[in-house]
Amino acid sequence: MKKLVIEGGKPLHGTVKISGAKNAALPLMAATLLAPGVHILNNVPDLRDTRTILRLLESLGLTWEREGSTLRIDGTGLKYSEASYELVKTMRASVLVLGPLLARLGRAKVSLPGGCAIGARPINFHLMGFEQLGVQCDLEGGYVDAISPGRLQGNNVYFDIPSVTGTENILMAATLAEGTTIIKNAAKEPEIGNLIDMLCSMGANIEGKGSDRLEIQGVEKLTAAESRIIPDRIEAGTYAIAVAATGGDAIIQNCDPSHLPSLVDKLRLAGVEVEVGEDFLHILAEEKKTQIKAVDVTTLPYPGYPTDLQAQFMALMTGSNGVSVIHETIFENRFMHVAELQRMGADIKIDGRIAMVKGRSGLPLTGAQVMATDLRASSSLVIAGLAASGRTDISRIYHLERGYEDIVGKLSGLGATVWKEDE
Repeated sequence: MKKLVIEGGKPLHGTVKISGAKNAALPLMAATLLAPGVHILNNVPDLRDTRTILRLLESLGLTWEREGSTLRIDGTGLKYSEASYELVKTMRASVLVLGPLLARLGRAKVSLPGGCAIGARPINFHLMGFEQLGVQCDLEGGYVDAISPGRLQGNNVYFDIPSVTGTENILMAATLAEGTTIIKNAAKEPEIGNLIDMLCSMGANIEGKGSDRLEIQGVEKLTAAESRIIPDRIEAGTYAIAVAATGGDAIIQNCDPSHLPSLVDKLRLAGVEVEVGEDFLHILAEEKKTQIKAVDVTTLPYPGYPTDLQAQFMALMTGSNGVSVIHETIFENRFMHVAELQRMGADIKIDGRIAMVKGRSGLPLTGAQVMATDLRASSSLVIAGLAASGRTDISRIYHLERGYEDIVGKLSGLGATVWKEDE
């Protein structure tokens, strides 16, 4: 097993190119189950999670080949409807095969998913939605066993709380249902818009992209198509925060700043200069390292502040000149990185879903041995290590590799001293 080693205290400078979005690639890869033929997906990141879902698609009968960041996935050979625990246990997004399998085969047996331990994240929204479409869902032996007696039937589906994967799953299933499906209080993340674009290019009839009301008129069949994965807004945000935390000056290229309105606002409130271009962010914090202002953050569904950038912003706030209050409203167990930041000298107190961060302006964190507990927590430790004095060793970096492509190469390109070595 590998660990990540960082010699901190160096401002990040230069340019970093952002990869395709993990959270967009996974549902688009699952959508290839909906139609036979060769689907072409461009700008696909090479990550532990994308490799896992490729193995899952293989186990269902699909074939694929990769050339650079382009995937060709042939959905013609689909013949199995069961996704085993061994494949699903490491990645929650594996549940996204439920909708396409039900739509195309009328049956799906999928192990209850695993992934990051950041909260319960039940799939009851998915099952409720499928039942509204005429599916019988049973939970037995750690599996969801879902079967439709005939073609799925369009219906109204309402989410009490916007669910990203729930919206994606019902959306994919409804494309081949009979009649009209309306998803109310749907999630509005850009990754869902990316999926809608792909489904429409396959022949689906969907209205309401970007809104909380999606209307899907079911069609008889879909065809293979070519699509492009949008840039990863969470990766872009992570590097932007890292540049700010180290007092650097860098350009975040190949991103879509329109997907990060709340982060840009928070960085500017913190005193960081942010230039917004059509496909780049220029973060200029050279004169701000000891003058970062404390800023409060409350995580909210898109377009609010992303829960996936909460841990990273907390790392930035440990070097601020005041007290910031961070309120996590999405997941109930997403402060596991706090204990590790405290090992590096951070002054953080937790009360339920609220963390109070007392900044140490001018007193950098100290490098230490820390452990990654989930994907985004691991990136907060990377940011803390980059800003800290001395050496930081981050163990269990397989979490990090689930969502960040070539992080050592990209950070090294920005001037960081970082490498991997055996535990």
